[in-house]
Amino acid sequence: MALFLIAACKKGDNEPVTKNLTIFIVNDQQGQIDNFSKVKHIIDMERQEADVIVTCGGDIFSGNPVVDNCEESGYPMIDIMNKVGFDFSVIGNHEFDYGKSILSDRIKQADFDWVCANIDMANTSIPQPYEYNTLSIGDLKVTFLGLLETNGKPGAIIPSTHPMKIQGITFNRPENVISKYSNIKEQENSDLYIALTHIGHNGRNGELGDFQLARQFPYFDLIIGGHSSQLIDTIVNNIPIFQAGSYLEYLGKIELTVKNKEVAGLNYELIDLNTYPDFDTELQADIDEYNNNMADVLNEVIGLSQVYHEKYQLGCFYTDALRERLEVDVTFQNYGGIRSDLDEGNITVREIYEIDPFNNGTIIFNMSVSEIKYFLMGTQSWFCYSGIQIEQIGNDVQISDLYGNIIPGNTILSIGINDYIPAVYDSYFPTNGDIQSFTTAEAIMFYLKNINNEVNYPDCDRYFKYQ
Repeated sequence: MALFLIAACKKGDNEPVTKNLTIFIVNDQQGQIDNFSKVKHIIDMERQEADVIVTCGGDIFSGNPVVDNCEESGYPMIDIMNKVGFDFSVIGNHEFDYGKSILSDRIKQADFDWVCANIDMANTSIPQPYEYNTLSIGDLKVTFLGLLETNGKPGAIIPSTHPMKIQGITFNRPENVISKYSNIKEQENSDLYIALTHIGHNGRNGELGDFQLARQFPYFDLIIGGHSSQLIDTIVNNIPIFQAGSYLEYLGKIELTVKNKEVAGLNYELIDLNTYPDFDTELQADIDEYNNNMADVLNEVIGLSQVYHEKYQLGCFYTDALRERLEVDVTFQNYGGIRSDLDEGNITVREIYEIDPFNNGTIIFNMSVSEIKYFLMGTQSWFCYSGIQIEQIGNDVQISDLYGNIIPGNTILSIGINDYIPAVYDSYFPTNGDIQSFTTAEAIMFYLKNINNEVNYPDCDRYFKYQ
């Protein structure tokens, strides 16, 4: 027996040990919970055969009123993720949408670790996430480093969320901090070093995305991303990069073989959760309970959609409803803030919250036509609008009334708008806006209930971006 043990030891010394690991990934689920019972079934089956790590690429909130508008905003999502058995999530920009107090509660509720290396919560009561953290699983050590996008406001370093909801939190651009973590794999003696990011797969105009991260900071064995809500399965600079879409429609499964602290083999499978047949019955019962708890409120019928409306068509409805409710001359809505289509047929409260999930407030400004033009030309962003006609002529913007008459630049108009827009583009708006007592979603629902309950915009073309 002694000779056998000696021989076995010598063989182990000469041959590298092969280690196997499965990593499951989701990202940008935007509050969607229904498919998590399928996720749990898949993961629990895999745990019987392999070592498993479960990760999330951020943006877990904002998009499902069952999660966003329950008594404790976001609670169902964290509860379900805990029951699935998540290990890590990076903080996404929409994690801030409920405000700092609720984010603090949700971080404390989570049984999994939050990672984000370019955020400082020291001046708040929010628990500080790990910059990076190492998980020992089986005979492997795996380190995850988190990164968050900071492209939310021109001239500022904040993520894409309402600026008023992140006051006191300090952010750094990911490209300015990442080099500090170049030797983490060696320091942690890890088998794998993985970037878990919420920066998007491909940055533009000097922004850092996952592709640029792989080229400029090639420290990682893998990059698992989020934010751009894409299906990504590619290799950049010899680093595999993955992203699993959005809205919990897919689950990514990465099967790894590791030798000598390097990836020796990799297989990636994208599982379509909408067609996957099996689910965990206990977790599905919990999901059904969350859905049923708000069914009476969310399923209330408040209007009728005459046709199927895509997001760009809803821009006309949204801004018309806001203009009527606020009783103003003009309304604008950022196109990216319209988050869902609208089916033909009955309109429910649920659908309005899906279209407009952010609980942004409403505010009225008095601005000259020249100031409005300066805003449109300076921001160069997509806006839907109501109450005027807008046309770019050469390098100028021409604003006319609904009858085609050009409005002089010194004419003062009342502008109704969500409070996110002037918070992001504050240099273009007066400081003395008239804050209203209701959100944009509440304004739209009031419009449907009290002013016009029919929506019919098959030919909407009221959106503008200065080129």
